[in-house]
Amino acid sequence: MSVSDELEARAVELDAADPLAAHRAAFVSDDEVVAYLDGNSLGRPLHATRDRLARFVDAPWGDRLIRAWDEGWMDAPTELGDTIGRVCLGAAAGQTVVADSTTVLLYKLVRAAVDAQARDDPRRTEIVVDTDNFPTDRFVVEGIAAERGLELRWITPGSDAGVTADQVRAVASDRTALVLLSHIAYRSGQLADLPAITRVAHEAGALVLWDLCHSVGSVEIDLDVQHVDLAVGCTYKYLNGGPGAPAFAYLAERHHGRLRQPIQGWMGAADPFAMGPSYEPATGIRQLISGTPPIIGMLPMRDMLALIDEVGMAAVRRKSVALTEFAVEVADRLLEPYGVVVASPRDRAVRGGHVTLDHPDFRAVTAELWQRGVIPDFRPPHGLRVGLSPLSTSFAEVAAGLAVVADELRRAQASS
Repeated sequence: MSVSDELEARAVELDAADPLAAHRAAFVSDDEVVAYLDGNSLGRPLHATRDRLARFVDAPWGDRLIRAWDEGWMDAPTELGDTIGRVCLGAAAGQTVVADSTTVLLYKLVRAAVDAQARDDPRRTEIVVDTDNFPTDRFVVEGIAAERGLELRWITPGSDAGVTADQVRAVASDRTALVLLSHIAYRSGQLADLPAITRVAHEAGALVLWDLCHSVGSVEIDLDVQHVDLAVGCTYKYLNGGPGAPAFAYLAERHHGRLRQPIQGWMGAADPFAMGPSYEPATGIRQLISGTPPIIGMLPMRDMLALIDEVGMAAVRRKSVALTEFAVEVADRLLEPYGVVVASPRDRAVRGGHVTLDHPDFRAVTAELWQRGVIPDFRPPHGLRVGLSPLSTSFAEVAAGLAVVADELRRAQASS
């Protein structure tokens, strides 16, 4: 039996033993897709979402019309935020809101944090960020630093790693206003030590803002228990909210009276319909809202949140670990002979929900994979990310998809 056949047989055994396997039927699939390995960029839609969207057109929108604002729409950003907080974030009610994009919410939270810190202590003029953070995070803080006359203190992690508590300790000081990091490194999949890094930042008197885009819905998170200050995350990856789904922001209750967000829109006012002459912010988390809430964009994620709530994040994380372990095993046995290197942590405890594989031919190979119905994504300089959404991805998909990767590498080497 060939290595590929052995791995395929092992995948069949793993799927048969998977307690969450039945939930794959809840997701829309396409027979032309051999393996969808990009759930960390865009989650599959659920069948229930199709029905929910149709009902929305016919009922609250088509029937209730503007009356629906008083019948639930106005409260949707905080009501859905509370659901995300309870199901995925370990956050008590009243601290999470759904609004805007990740980029806009990052801007709001970073500006609010550094302005509050400066009011209390003018010496705090630095933001700690890492060079391998997602571009939006880096671009946002660069812009705010220029606006507010702040200095950026850069951490440079290893290309196959993430930021450590020791690295934060080395740069954090009584000049640090904010530490902005990703919980899971978007390139390597490294899972940061959130509790330790948060403690280190707090010891220096800094606030911490965690980007949870690659961790919400894939790993267990306890924001309240770990005394996190602020967090932001998208909902179109593991929460399956669909393309352009609105993001969420978390602001710990202890900061509600201290931080004031900079984009003062009417929906974040204490009384939006007073139409008053000046802005008075709403109390609590609602202050983070600026414009009209994206009601339609909030609909799809409700179905995924209900499914995660039923299964539990602990079970989701166990399946995620099993999938990434299998992906590493397949890469070692099937792809390593072609020069592929696993660029994600091998320690499951510090690995998130995706595995990055490096090879100099992967940019061209990825384009061929898409044509063959195998869909990972590519991240420069030469990383192929295998994104494994626990409730919709099978072990057989992993084996089949990486077998096609091996075939494309074989073809590339034969033609060179």
